[in-house]
Formats: sequence, C-alpha cells, structure tokens
Amino acid sequence: MLLLFGVLTALPIILTVRLVEPALVLPALSLLLFVQAALAAIVARVIHTRTGAAGLNLWDFAGAFTFMGCAAAILGEPDQAALFFEEQAALRPVSRP
Repeated sequence: MLLLFGVLTALPIILTVRLVEPALVLPALSLLLFVQAALAAIVARVIHTRTGAAGLNLWDFAGAFTFMGCAAAILGEPDQAALFFEEQAALRPVSRP
C-alpha cells in the first residue's frame, strides 16, 4: 500500500514539473492532488476494504492527497489568485443601490 501511495504521489509531481510552466506548477499540482483525493475517496466508498497491515486504508490516502493538495495551493503564489479576482471584478457591471 505504501509503495502504491509513493508512486501515485511521485508520478504527478514529476509529470507536472516536466510538462507545466514553472509559474503554474503548484496550482496544477494542487489540482491533480485534489483529483487523486476525490478518486481515492470514491474508490474507498465503493470498495469496502479492510485496514492493511500498516493500519492504512483508502480513506487515509484520500486524506493525505487532500492535505498535500491544500499545501500546494497555499504555497502557490497568491498574486495569481488576486489578479484573477481583480479581472473578474472588472468584468462585473457596477450596480448602485
């Protein structure tokens, strides 16, 4: 189980670093990790497996992927998110009460 977790964690990191522009690595990695967390949660819900020898199950993997996705999102540059919201606010018509 731990080997599977290591491979599922390292593979997106390696692919993201190689294929994505450096400024977008952390947001893309965050998105990929959230998708992995959702898939792990769906599989854990559908397949009721017992706890493995190390005391781990698929819910633990879903939680770990979510935690890593949140960490990648937090470490990403907040300037990109601020620019996005400023652009959205500029597109919205001004309404007066």
